[in-house]
Amino acid sequence: MHIAYIGLGKMGRNMVERLLSKGHAVTAYDPSEDARAEASALGAKTVASLAALMSESPSPRTVWLMVPHQVVDNVLADLAPHLTEGDTIIEGGNSPFKETVRRAQAHNDSGIRFLDAGVSGGPGGAKDGACIMVGGDKTVFDEYKQLFKELSVEGGYAYMGKSGAGHFVKMVHNGIEYGMMQALAEGFDIMRQSDFDLNLVDVARLYNHGSVIESKLVGWLHSGFVQYGQDLDAITGSASASGEGLWTVETAREMGIVVNVIEDSLKAREKSQKTPSYQGQLISVMRNQFGGHAAQKDA
Repeated sequence: MHIAYIGLGKMGRNMVERLLSKGHAVTAYDPSEDARAEASALGAKTVASLAALMSESPSPRTVWLMVPHQVVDNVLADLAPHLTEGDTIIEGGNSPFKETVRRAQAHNDSGIRFLDAGVSGGPGGAKDGACIMVGGDKTVFDEYKQLFKELSVEGGYAYMGKSGAGHFVKMVHNGIEYGMMQALAEGFDIMRQSDFDLNLVDVARLYNHGSVIESKLVGWLHSGFVQYGQDLDAITGSASASGEGLWTVETAREMGIVVNVIEDSLKAREKSQKTPSYQGQLISVMRNQFGGHAAQKDA
């Protein structure tokens, strides 16, 4: 399959590498010349404009977007003059699901097929196999099953439902992630301040070998301790939030559903922006380990 790929950040570059390893042809665009050079070194064909991307991609086109949600509408507007009926857009970023529903409807009305793909696993998953949650027309999803299978870990892709469902499920996933990370941060903070002089590196390693809370998050926490030391002196205590936790809380309110854990974890991150803490450091180092997010203190 030929993929016209837009967005060569941490996720996009690694996904392009995986697509190439699976035998797909990739023509890629990113406004960054350096990002294009990296993709070219992997074997992708790169172009310097969206117009060139469209002209050099065979019809009907498969266009994968992996860009920040704030610029999706701008990219789609720039693509619009070059799209033709039967082209398929797969939006793989973290977009608000209501925006996805709107975008899908607008494109479907123009004869452009639109799938939303929530991608979990961070840059490592994009390269080695992700978890992908797909929304949109079921018949279009069925056409792309093999592509999603090749981009995922075994059993790591599924059709979620009508347009917006993929991004909705990914949003809730990230809200749950907030709560799980906060629980780990609180627990390790308690152990750090106890009278037992615990080696938290050993605790994290142990927790990730057969315990009920064994998980990728505990593994990433352990790797963060190994890299930075259990006091995390080099790590910022101001834990960032990328939006999905807030969207989950707002959606729950609209539905009349109580989400105390997710809401409290969001408030904890907001508080850490003004009052940095060890819990904030723990969350920052986990985000760094799985997502490559900046975590070190400013010099």
